[in-house]
Parts: sequence; structure tokens; C-alpha cells
Amino acid sequence: MKLLVVLPLLIFILVVFSSSVYCQRPAVVNIGAIFTFNSVIGRTAKVAMEAAVADVNADPTILSGTELKLSMKDVNCSVFMGSIEAFQVIENEVVAIIGPQSSSTAHMISQVANGLKVPLISYAATDPTLSALQFPYFLRSTQSDSYQMAAVADFIDFYEWKEVIAIYVDDDYGRNGIFALSSMLEKRMAKISHKLPLPVQFDQNNITDLLNKSKSLGPRVYVVHVNPDPGFRIFTTAQKLQMMTSNYVWLATDWLSATLDSFSPMSQTSLHNLQGVVGLRQHTPESVLKKAFLSRWTKMQQKGLVSSGLNIYGLYAYDTVWAVARSIDKFIDENNITFSFSDELPETATRLQLEKLKVFDGGAFLLRKLLETNFTGLTGQVHFNQDRNIASGGYEVINIDRMEIHRVGYWSNDSGFSVSPPETLKRKKNSDSQLNWKLQNITWPGGETERPRGWVIADDERPLRIGVPRRASFVDFVTEDHNSHKIQGYCIDIFLEARKLVPYDVPYKFVPFGDGLFNPSYDGLVKMVANNVFDAAVGDITIITNRTRIVDFSQPYVSTGLVIVAPISNQKSSAWVFLRPFTVEMWCVTAAAFVLIAVVIWILEHRVNDAFRGPPKRQLVTMFMFSFSTLFKTNQEDTISPLGRFVMVVWLFLLMVITSSYTASLSSILTVQQLSTSIKGIDSLIASNWPIGYQEGSFAYSYLSDSLHIPQSRLISLGSQEAYGRALRQGPRNGGVAAIVDELPFVEIFLSNQTEFGIIGRQFTRNGWGFAFQRDSPLAVDMSTAILKLSENGMLQKLHDKWFCKEGCPESERRHSESHRLHLISFWGLYLLCGTITLTALILFLLRMVRQFVRYKQPQNPNSPSSSIASRTRCSQVIFSFFDFIDEKEEAIKKMFTQCDNPHASSTRSA
Repeated sequence: MKLLVVLPLLIFILVVFSSSVYCQRPAVVNIGAIFTFNSVIGRTAKVAMEAAVADVNADPTILSGTELKLSMKDVNCSVFMGSIEAFQVIENEVVAIIGPQSSSTAHMISQVANGLKVPLISYAATDPTLSALQFPYFLRSTQSDSYQMAAVADFIDFYEWKEVIAIYVDDDYGRNGIFALSSMLEKRMAKISHKLPLPVQFDQNNITDLLNKSKSLGPRVYVVHVNPDPGFRIFTTAQKLQMMTSNYVWLATDWLSATLDSFSPMSQTSLHNLQGVVGLRQHTPESVLKKAFLSRWTKMQQKGLVSSGLNIYGLYAYDTVWAVARSIDKFIDENNITFSFSDELPETATRLQLEKLKVFDGGAFLLRKLLETNFTGLTGQVHFNQDRNIASGGYEVINIDRMEIHRVGYWSNDSGFSVSPPETLKRKKNSDSQLNWKLQNITWPGGETERPRGWVIADDERPLRIGVPRRASFVDFVTEDHNSHKIQGYCIDIFLEARKLVPYDVPYKFVPFGDGLFNPSYDGLVKMVANNVFDAAVGDITIITNRTRIVDFSQPYVSTGLVIVAPISNQKSSAWVFLRPFTVEMWCVTAAAFVLIAVVIWILEHRVNDAFRGPPKRQLVTMFMFSFSTLFKTNQEDTISPLGRFVMVVWLFLLMVITSSYTASLSSILTVQQLSTSIKGIDSLIASNWPIGYQEGSFAYSYLSDSLHIPQSRLISLGSQEAYGRALRQGPRNGGVAAIVDELPFVEIFLSNQTEFGIIGRQFTRNGWGFAFQRDSPLAVDMSTAILKLSENGMLQKLHDKWFCKEGCPESERRHSESHRLHLISFWGLYLLCGTITLTALILFLLRMVRQFVRYKQPQNPNSPSSSIASRTRCSQVIFSFFDFIDEKEEAIKKMFTQCDNPHASSTRSA
């Protein structure tokens, strides 16, 4: 019985004792820090981390009496030293490592952290690849360069630059950052045209050689992504090489702002060399904590405790210590800090003295606590995203102008560019549409405020090699003069005029393509541009799909398309040409209208007009002769009844419109040449199986054979205008062709002195002529803009008239031989009006007759039986009596209407 009482008591005491042992906090917790002490970032980070450790140990709400001890090691900008120092720090049984600031060192130490399960949290290693799953124990309390490069790419896209030159340090930080920029630019239809790497320990000679090399390139937008450089050697060298002028754009990543903030105030010389440079600075929202720490830093500077200004990485280093301390505090509430020797070390570990390394047993748990961090620090809200990077607050855009640093706006991934901080825009819920993006005015290098073009023809010693086709026919478009060897023609004049409107010098050299005996292959010319044999191609080059896949074209300066040319004859030789103005439906409706008018007028006039009376045959002839003679105003019969006259007024108005339209249409038809061939369009040409001619070297051959699947045996190559004429005159039965398929401008030139050929139908393709440039050439965009200006100011039309209207331009009727026939739809309203009035008059006449008949029969209408037979008999009698009444009273009605028309017959009317 006593045992039963004592046993639960012993168990209770054991549980309480074990709990007290388990929850006992250690007196000291070790953390390490690996970075370069004597560097722009390191000098600030060292003081900031020491201040943070002091604040943590002075705060009773954190760690509850456990001291946080920071062990710092200097790697002296060496990856090798960083690896050695990492092992020395880990020997001290640290639970976390802060740093390193170098991305290359972080790659090396992350492998060690993975093996020993020690969380590694960096405030300055921005290489995007460190976020990979390969490094599960690596965290970043700053922003990844993939986020920063999105801001740079948006800035380039905002100012519509398409090519940039990247200058970067050739290590993991530089290479991977520029790779991220390239990916971001591709999403915005831009690119890094040239990548210029610098050695990790670059000197003045490296910079000079690199910048001199870049001057021979076309782009003038530079993105500089290097480590912080207090001497700003790249910009100083660019200033000496006269590369800080208005033609250039210099963009720097956040290394520039970190350097400027660390050495603020900067010397006048340094800021002068940075005139017009645009950079990024990681944005941290304003807060009471931040202002207090800035004030504290200023006091330390005044006391000589700090030799550097406070940059953004100092703020991140301070918050990193606090994030580690808070996570350790939560960790030791639930776990003991223990280490154990690893079983995975090889036998050689003893010789290398690696047996001292221990694995942190609670590393995975502490890592989880770090990822759950969420508090407000100097940099704002501190918490990590799914990539184990700090949740970003965006970037500030800074611009150096007149020896001062100006903030011209903000950028965030959510709201883009704005003049308000990102946290303000989140509260306002502004749209992130690029149309709403805005920055303050930026001063560019050279003191210019207008956006630089960002691209020039860089080297005057090597002008643009422009290929031009040496044509054997249709030389008005482009050709080489055999005597002076001068390239001239319609297309050349357009290029020269457009070049005048490009706002920079475009040195060029025309290089003829072809032997001049035959028209060259235009596909071959375009391929030579794509293969860098030519920089561009100028001429009558048609813009088609296959060519746009390998080169860029300018805005079309001529609208063109394929048309069919065939022999024609004058329509005057046709015996039935007079029928063409009206369609069949129009002729039928017009004839029906004549018949209707004839019948209605006879009905209205038969009772009162002697001219419409007599034997049936005579009345029939009179009826139709009257109707048709109204067309010529020669009818002998006059209308007497008011209703008849009213109908005639409407009918004569309809005839006036119809005859006028018929005359105009017939005149147009008789003066326009029409086709004398059975070919009516491309479909009938394909179905005819006759030979088809095409211009030598034209894309018409590939279109007819590949797209329309016309057998190659039917396609005949023709090399000149004379060959066109001979082939068409001979015809398909005598070794010639039935028709020729060519582009409209060539056909217009051919027809300008030919009267026996014409265009069949309309053009069946829609194309244009343009200038070809190499892919992504900015000159293609600038020439397109120039061509649009030539179109707006009328210069394109003037050049066309100069070359092709020397003896008068072809009339528009010749372009489209199809006549404009008159259709019923154009006159249906007029016919409807005339028909409605005519039928209304007829109905009124019949109603009046019925009323008079009823009045005439009323006195003689006896009561009759109500049987059905009697009713039918009465109905028949009424009908016969109606017609008898009409015959008997015909003369009386005539006299009555005659008296109505005679104003002097009042006495007769009274009687």
C-alpha cells in the first residue's frame, strides 16, 4: 500500500527534475561572422553587428539572461581564406554564421554549412544562384540580384532602349547577376548585346582597354555591376575617354549607392566624374527605429568610433543579428544546444585535423525558426520569402547631378516606377500598369535632360555595308550607272531622304549585289544581311514571312502586292456593251416598272381619256407605247386624270435618275479597256493550265510554286519589260504565256507605255517594300520612324512622281479594269417610292369606283331571300351589274372629269 503511494510521488519528482534540466538555458550562445573587415561593406557591417549584439545582450526580453557571443573572422577578400576561417569559426561550436558578404565565398561555405547543419545567413551576398535548393542552410537577409536586375530591366524598358553593354566583375556575383539581367531583358524584348568582364582584382589598365573596346560598338547604354569601388575607377576612366557625354547612358547597380553612402559627403572630384549616372539603392521605409539608429551612428562618427558612413548593408547586418537572436531565443525554449561528431568524415579527416568539427544537432530546427522570423527592424518588416531571401521593400532610383545625389523615384515589383514610396502605393492600391509609371526628370551625362538615344554608329572608319541589287530590268527602282558606277533609283532616293531624318550620322557604303546581266536573287541578298556580309540591304525588297525570320525590316515605304497582267481589248468592239451598266436584276426590275406604269396609267386614263380607248389591240399598243415613250419624252398621249398625272410626276423623276446613272456608267465603260481573255483572276489562271510568266529573281516564283502549288513547268522566267511584251503577244499557244504575275509597281512601269495589256482583277497578296537590317538593329526602328515622317510630309509621293510620272501617271482605271456596274441596291429606295405611290393611286381609283357603283345601285336594291343560293345569285348579279355600270356610265364620267378640268364649265356643273 505504501509502495502505491510512494511510486507516483517519485514519478512526479522525476518529471519535474527532468523538465527543469531540459529548460535550463545556456549561459552563452556562440554565433560567427565571416566577412572582409577593410571593405566598403565590411567597415559598416562590423560596427553595426557589434552594436546589435550589445543591444541584444542589454535587452532582458531576448534570450532571458543568455549571452550572445559573436566571433568575427576577416577573410580579406579571399575565397580561400574564407573557407579556412569558416572551419575555425565552426570549431567554436557556433549555432549560426552571419555572412559572408562575398557571393563566391558564400558558395564555398554553404557546402560546409550543409554538411555541419549550421544555418548561414548573409546580409550582402546577392548572387541569385545562392537561392537554389543546393544550399538549404543558406538564407539571405538582403535582396537577391534577380530582384535588382528586374528593376534595371524595367528601367531600360521604361526608356525604350533595346540593347545594352554589361560591364561586370568576372566572379559568381558578377556573372550570375548579369545572367539574371539578360533573362529579365529578354522578357521585355531587349538584350545585352555585349558582355565585358573585368578581373576580380582589376586595375586601371583593364578598365581602359575594356572601355576603348566598347567604343567600337553601337550600343551606348552601359550597366555596371561590380564590387563597391571607392575610387569609382570605371567612371573616372570613362570621363578621361570622353565617354560621359550626352550620347552615353550609365546605369549602376546598388554597389554605387553603398559606396556613396559609406563615404558621404563625397569629394567634389568624385561627384563630378559621376555626373549623369543613374543608380539603385535598396529602399527601407522611414521609421522611429531607423532614425534613432542613424542619430546614434552620427554620434559614433563624431566620437571617432566609426570611420565610415552608414550604408544599407549596415542596416541589414544589424537586423540579421537580431533575427538570429530571436530565433535562438525560440530555439532554446524548446531544445538544448548540442553538437555531435559526424560519422560521414573520411579517414583522411584525422590527418587534416577535421575530427574537431561537430554537427549541430538542432541545425534543422533553428533553420526553421529563422525562416519563421517576422519582426520590425531598421530595414522594415523582417521576414523571409519562399526562396529564403528577405522580403523586398523595393529600390530607390538615384541620379547624380551638379555634385549632388538626387532621388528621382522608387521601384517595386508590385507597382513599378513611381515618385511615391512602395509602402504608400500599397495603401493606395495603385495600378501597376506601365502606363502609370513615373519618374522625376533625370539629368543624363553631359547635363542633358532629354532621353539619350542609347545607340550610335560607333566607328566612322567602317561605314555600314549596304547591299543593293544590281538590276538588269526595271532599273528605275535601283541600278548602278555603268559610267560613273553611282547607285541611283527610286529606292535609293527614299533611303537617302530617310537618312537625313535620322538624328545621328549614318556613314554607309553601297555594295552592288549581282552581275547586272540578270536580276539577282533577293532571298540571297537578305541572307547575306543575316550572315553579316552586309549590315543592311536597300532596294525593292519585298517583306515576306521567310525573310522576316532572319532579318529585321523597316516600315514599308511602298504598299504592293502580286497582280495578273494579260492582253486586253477595247470594250467598244463589243456589240452588247450597252447592257453592261445594269446588272441583270436591275434590267428586270426596270422592265417590270415600265409594264406596271403602262397598266396603271391605262386603268386611270381609260375611263376619261379618248387616247386610251378603242379596240383592244389599239389600247394594248397605246398602253405600252405610252410607257416606253416616256423614256424619251416623246409620248403623244396626255394624261387627264389627277391620279394619272401624279403617278407620271413620280415616274418621270425615277426615269431622270436612272437614265443619268446609265449614261454615266456607259461612258465610263466605253472609255476603260476590258479584258479580252477568259482569265478573270488567280483562280481561273491556276485552273487554265497555261504558262505563267514571272519576273526573274522575284519572290513571285516561290509564292506561285510553294503557296499556290502551280507546277514549275508552267512557270516561265522573264528578265525584262521587252520579254514581258513578247511573251504576252505570242500567247500560250505560240510559246508565250497567258498572263504574267508580278508586283504592282513593276506592272505599273510596264503598262505606262503599253496599251494592249492590262491588269486582271485586283492584287491577290498584300505586301510592302522595306529596307532589311540585321536582327535587333536599332537603325531599323529609326529608319522606320524616318519613313513615317516622309509619308506625313508628302516626300514619298514626290519621289514617286519624280521617277514614275515623267509622262503622266497611269490613270486609276488602268489599275483596276473591273467596271463599276449599277446594282439594284443603289436604287431600291427610289423604286419602292415609285411603286408605293403608283399602287396607292390605283387603290384610290378602285375605291372611288366601288363607292360610285354602290351609290348607283342603292335605290334599286330590293330585299332578297336569305338562302345561300339566292345570295350567290345576288352576288353574281352585283358583279355583272358593276361592269354594266362601268360601260353605261363611262361617257358620263368622262364628261364629269372634263368639266372638272375646264374652269369655264361652271354652269354645266350646276345643271
